[in-house]
Amino acid sequence: MEPEQASVVESRRFSLRQRILLRLITAVNYLAVSLIGPTLRYSISWEEPPDTPGATYEKPVIYSFWHRAVFASTWLWRKTGIAVMVSRSFDGEYIARTIEKLGFVAVRGSSNRSGASALLGLKSELEQGITVAFTIDGPRGPKYVAKPGPILLSRASGAPMAAFYVALSDAWVLNTWDALMIPKPFSKALVRLSAKMRVPATADDAQMAEFHRNLQAALERVTRFAEEHVAQVGSPEFPIFRRQNPMLESRS
Repeated sequence: MEPEQASVVESRRFSLRQRILLRLITAVNYLAVSLIGPTLRYSISWEEPPDTPGATYEKPVIYSFWHRAVFASTWLWRKTGIAVMVSRSFDGEYIARTIEKLGFVAVRGSSNRSGASALLGLKSELEQGITVAFTIDGPRGPKYVAKPGPILLSRASGAPMAAFYVALSDAWVLNTWDALMIPKPFSKALVRLSAKMRVPATADDAQMAEFHRNLQAALERVTRFAEEHVAQVGSPEFPIFRRQNPMLESRS
């Protein structure tokens, strides 16, 4: 979308006060991620090791993660061109603008509004070999309850889905619906990724419900593992991960 078109859309959807706030909040969010992110010490752990040694993710995969882990996730996978579904709400808009500045693609929609068009947008990204991600309990909760979007998208696209979580050794936890985590500088961060699941195109309602339960279980499993082991980041079992060149994984 060209800047002029974005301005027209913004004027139609948000009041003047909201447009000012969007610019301010986006700038503050981007500054916070850019300042704190480089101090974090990440380690990455897989239930199922990637096909490419040293890869932080595989393409294309449909990833799901809890909304509360968005800060640490954004810094780790910056400049990789991952497409992320975000809400068309005011809160979703400043998240979209922040992640776009950090090299993600924001596909606007949600489980409540514009969901079908957003899923089509994500399907198009997958067809180009681009990984996509859902903040799976967003945009407003309930916390830790997975929505069905990834299951529908996996069936429609044939792409596998997986879950991940980023645990932090030291964080400010906000009093928000998602208990959003803001990592304190120099915190340890353990990323745990689940094994992949692929929903067949022929899956019926009962099978879809079973895959939904499996995704919920995978999210709970990686969350529990990461929280239990984050203190060990930096040990031989969980070595520090270092990105040599973030642009090597960009969509270009």
